[in-house]
Amino acid sequence: MRTPGFVVTLALAVAGAVPAVAQDKPEASNMRLLGYSDLQGRSAYQPVIHKQGDRWIAYIGHHGGVPGAEQPVNPLTGQPEFNGTSIMDVTDPAHLQYLAHIPGEPGNYEAGGAQMVRVCDGKSLPKGDPNAVYLLRPFGNQAHEIWNVADPANPKQVIRVVEGLKGTHKSWWECDTGIAYLVSGEPGWRVPRMTQIYDLSDPAHPVKIRDFGLPGQQPGAQGQTPTMLHGMISLPQANRIYFGYGTNEGGVMQIVDRDKLLKGAKEPTEENLRYPEVGRYLMSPLNGAHTTFPVLEMPIAEFAKDKIGKVRNFVVITDEQIKNECDEPRQFVWLSMSRSRTGRCRWQPGWCRKPRAISAREVVASGPIPRTRT
Repeated sequence: MRTPGFVVTLALAVAGAVPAVAQDKPEASNMRLLGYSDLQGRSAYQPVIHKQGDRWIAYIGHHGGVPGAEQPVNPLTGQPEFNGTSIMDVTDPAHLQYLAHIPGEPGNYEAGGAQMVRVCDGKSLPKGDPNAVYLLRPFGNQAHEIWNVADPANPKQVIRVVEGLKGTHKSWWECDTGIAYLVSGEPGWRVPRMTQIYDLSDPAHPVKIRDFGLPGQQPGAQGQTPTMLHGMISLPQANRIYFGYGTNEGGVMQIVDRDKLLKGAKEPTEENLRYPEVGRYLMSPLNGAHTTFPVLEMPIAEFAKDKIGKVRNFVVITDEQIKNECDEPRQFVWLSMSRSRTGRCRWQPGWCRKPRAISAREVVASGPIPRTRT
């Protein structure tokens, strides 16, 4: 759940437990606060911590402003700036150094800012400048852009990858291949968030590969429109991409064959959109698939002596409440399990196309895991 807090914190686990204090009071267990920053009064959405030389640099994405505080002042420039991306040296957590702020799109809440960040070293990308460090971020809901942050105190824009969009969100970038899956709102599509796939192995020269989404979201489709994309996680080594659609309703967890997605026919027809799909889990209309986090090759101690199935693949699906639990259905954490350990048809052919998905209610007797109230 998003909260109005304007603080980024760093904590360290310590021996022994700290006694709990009264409800609604700050409390800690096996950790202590090392440092914090008020981020110039900007909300924090997605932070990424990246090692650069002998320093650790935090890149923090911000949503748009709030009414009455649309442009907090940046003390480094003395100027009011729309929320964008904060850059901070967190090498010494007790003495954080605010290095730079890159302004984002004007607007409040999800209508502005630069909510997410991904960072890749140029030397890790197949065709990147080895002296560069690249930051991929959206510009509000309008565009995706790349900055060179080799000198994190002086970021330089490299290129606008794509612009003229109607929505963005939490993208994914494979630093070893350069393939990027951009959450975008391509005009003509029936949803404000779908997937644009780009080859960003040479960040200065983006190459578009294709558009992708659930059948029914593409231009010209008829009937009910499936819920929009939230984000994805790619595992090239497993040849799988895990997509999450929906935030607090109509959730879909989709597993896709990465090779088929990148090499299959590009025209977004219903047949071509279905082709790379390995399987999907349809959730309740009351729940979303905000994040689909794969946990693969997990040995199950209870099954250690089993001939088959002692190692399992799981996907942790988390929902998000947009407003509060009084105004909308309660959201949970779910566990989804694929029967086939390798993703191939080892025992029953149907398992490759339709892996079994189960909720946490089938994994533990206590049911789905409620989120912690914030």
